Amino acid sequence: MVAIYSYWISTTLLSLLYLASAYMYVAKGEWVRQFLADLGYPAYLVPLMIVVKVLGVVVILSRFSVALSDLAYAGLFYHLLLSGLAHLGVHRPKGAVPAAVGLALLAASILTQNAAREVPSPYVQAATL
Repeated sequence: MVAIYSYWISTTLLSLLYLASAYMYVAKGEWVRQFLADLGYPAYLVPLMIVVKVLGVVVILSRFSVALSDLAYAGLFYHLLLSGLAHLGVHRPKGAVPAAVGLALLAASILTQNAAREVPSPYVQAATL
């Protein structure tokens, strides 16, 4: 029962983090473009990241395909990892805090998903052996 609550709380908070980020990309587009340019990323990534962030949340929450859900988890993992490292690379450690929080929520969500979902992920079972 604790694992089920842990899954839904961590997944909800992770989803809110990603949806808030996507909303900020839409609401403060120019600021985000400039900020990404300061990190060394091209501005054309902003619309793509909005779509990817929202779709990742939709796929994980709906889980209409376990394989696609696991792929979305992998994408979120790499995004959070690279985001945190990008902030650390330009000596802005405070900017890496949301990525670190997101990684912790992502780990909790991945590791407890089989307790809360009807169709288990084969990758989580392999990791717990």
